Amino acid sequence: MPTPASASARHDARPLAAAGEPVVAVLPRPASIPGYLQQVYWWAYVHPRSVRIFERPWLVNAILFGHYACLRDAALDALGRPVTGRTLQVACVYGNLTSRLCERMAPDARLDVVDILPVQLDNLRRKLPPREGLALLHANAAALPVADASYDQVLMFFLLHEQPEAVRRASLAEAVRVLKPGGRLVVVDYHRPAAWHPLRPLMRLVFGRLEPYAMDLWRDEIERFLPPDFKPASSSKSTRFGGLYQLRVMTRPGADGRP
Repeated sequence: MPTPASASARHDARPLAAAGEPVVAVLPRPASIPGYLQQVYWWAYVHPRSVRIFERPWLVNAILFGHYACLRDAALDALGRPVTGRTLQVACVYGNLTSRLCERMAPDARLDVVDILPVQLDNLRRKLPPREGLALLHANAAALPVADASYDQVLMFFLLHEQPEAVRRASLAEAVRVLKPGGRLVVVDYHRPAAWHPLRPLMRLVFGRLEPYAMDLWRDEIERFLPPDFKPASSSKSTRFGGLYQLRVMTRPGADGRP
């Protein structure tokens, strides 16, 4: 059961878009699709038919038990009103998260979206309106071709539960690395629900059959997967729907090591 996520461009990247469309940048050596993504999530993100099946607003909302809009808006609110500076969204998302993010961006703001799957980048490009300062990047979240301290905020929306632990750790390390001092890391994902939650047995079954890495986020807090030397200047956590979903906002310390 897929969730909305799928698993700065170099200046020499080659755009794949008509004039006025969002740019899809391809690195000189296009990233290969990781084996775990091919084996575990081929049916949800990799196969072209996946896009035709899952890119339906009602289905995206149903997968999240009617909570897609509130989780989307919580993530966007955490990025700011309006969203300023440079933002990196790690992984494409089924639904209208990225479109709504574009609507909230200040006129001079920039958004880069990175994904390992060309089919997901092409799908997102078709959904987005023409806009300056918007680029879709074909690259691996665990090895971003981006300079240190490049972004004011990084967004990960239902990505971490779909990654093996080693990939999750690498992706979070990269997200922290590319954040500017004082920048924010915004994460929305699954969380261990309350013991009384009526869907807890169902989610265990779903994870066991379709989401083999998701239980990691029930067993541990996200901090366990962050680089050991990363000490956020501030950190907040809120949960939704009886604890099944979480919103985390962490701030990188400023240049002097303070908030």
